[in-house]
Amino acid sequence: MADTTLYGFDGSTYVRTAKTILNRKGVDYDQVQVNVLEGETHQDEHLKRHPFGKVPVLDIDGHRILETTAIVFYVEQSRGGPSAIPESAWDRARMNEVMSIVGSYGYDALVGTAFYHIMPEFIGNPSEEQHHKTLDEAKKVLTLIDEIRAGDDWLAGGSVSLADYYLGPILFYTNMTPHKDELLDIGGLRAWWERLSADPDFAKTEPAMG
Repeated sequence: MADTTLYGFDGSTYVRTAKTILNRKGVDYDQVQVNVLEGETHQDEHLKRHPFGKVPVLDIDGHRILETTAIVFYVEQSRGGPSAIPESAWDRARMNEVMSIVGSYGYDALVGTAFYHIMPEFIGNPSEEQHHKTLDEAKKVLTLIDEIRAGDDWLAGGSVSLADYYLGPILFYTNMTPHKDELLDIGGLRAWWERLSADPDFAKTEPAMG
């Protein structure tokens, strides 16, 4: 049994981000599946870990860390190996900007767009009118992120960063919908997605669907 334990189920985009960084850094860990869709995050056992019933939660080095950003920065800064944090101040700023945009605006818009088709009950069975508003918001988010990318291969410079690993797990779901092409056709996101899909640490964490 590993000394490090990750709590959260594979279908969570944020859990996938954490797993990608753990894999990239070569951290040996066990995963306890805590399924959001089945209400397990709000059972007493998990609420003792995270009082707001969220995933992921990481137990590592004798510490318990809540929230994805805290988890990935701790793993990045406490372990050797390839870094997903850019060296230049400007690229780090762009990385943090994209991460903030994804968390503040992008998650609801993009997951809402995807789950309207995949699992509408998960997002409250929105109307078609509301779906179109959510889709417009998703396009606005991706347009801004592509502007921040500014033609680089990755979202925050010339190498993969946390920004890519934040957005990628969400686009995995939008790519399962009729909106795949219109979203990937924004700027250079299609070529970016192809690069990210070939990233071995990201590809290894793809959730099993079905």
